[in-house]
Amino acid sequence: METLIYDSDLHFEHKQWERELDFWKDELKTFKHRLSELITRYDDKIVLVKLEHYQNEFILQGSVIEELEEAIAQHESNMAEHSKVGEDALDVSLVKKHVEFRKKMETQRRIYADLKKEFFGFLTEYWT
Repeated sequence: METLIYDSDLHFEHKQWERELDFWKDELKTFKHRLSELITRYDDKIVLVKLEHYQNEFILQGSVIEELEEAIAQHESNMAEHSKVGEDALDVSLVKKHVEFRKKMETQRRIYADLKKEFFGFLTEYWT
């Protein structure tokens, strides 16, 4: 028996991911603001190196978020094209790409969560 996966199912997951990425972008703004505050408070080279590390990490995360958003938009566009020709169920290759992207999101969640945990530890140490 063949299982059908419909656009609406994948669209729902895309919307969930988009909201999650929007939340991450908002958090990154807050984290960057904290970095700006700390830069004005410290002149110790060790602390400044750590601040630069986090600044670079946040820039990198912003780029990753943009890439993920673009991939979601491309997949949505592809699904829309299928819909235009009356195909509600996606072919195997598109579903495979979606599953691969889901794994990418899961990996990114772990990376981002680890970065946040590390940054909060740093803030605890230096935010006095």
